[in-house]
Amino acid sequence: MDLPGPIHDFLLVFLGSGLILGGLGVVLRINPIYSAFSLGLVLVCISLFYILTNYHFVATAKLLIYVGAINVLILFVVMFMNSSEYYKDFNPWTIGNGLTSLVCTSILVSLISTILDTSWYGIIWTTRSNQIIEQDLIGNSQQIGIHLATDFFLPFEFISIILLVALIGAIDVTLQ
Repeated sequence: MDLPGPIHDFLLVFLGSGLILGGLGVVLRINPIYSAFSLGLVLVCISLFYILTNYHFVATAKLLIYVGAINVLILFVVMFMNSSEYYKDFNPWTIGNGLTSLVCTSILVSLISTILDTSWYGIIWTTRSNQIIEQDLIGNSQQIGIHLATDFFLPFEFISIILLVALIGAIDVTLQ
């Protein structure tokens, strides 16, 4: 979307805060139904990020596949669980949770230090094969595949990692 700078920045901050709050809601909520709804918020914010960056097809695909199918499936599974058994013998903090928090914090610190120490100016983000010319392709689906494999590869993979972490958090909350 071609928005003026302050509006674009406001939307980025708004969606980023929604993404962070939704991710925290997935992990920190005790009730798994609320965690599944928080996961839906995360997925919608990710799709809106794609709309802000003019990747409308990817946004629509993520919204339909992840919110429309996977999140609804998670909600159905969570709602079919017997909630009285879930809250019986519930211990909110164990030694395993502390160990997991320590490992995740150390990985986060190492990732942040790696990101800050990397010189990002010399990296070529995407490469395009000279053999593939878009005009020679037969259909639009082939063009979309080429764009996802070349131009949008890095953002697509970043979003996939974020969705994987959110899904693991939802599964962890469900299995406790």
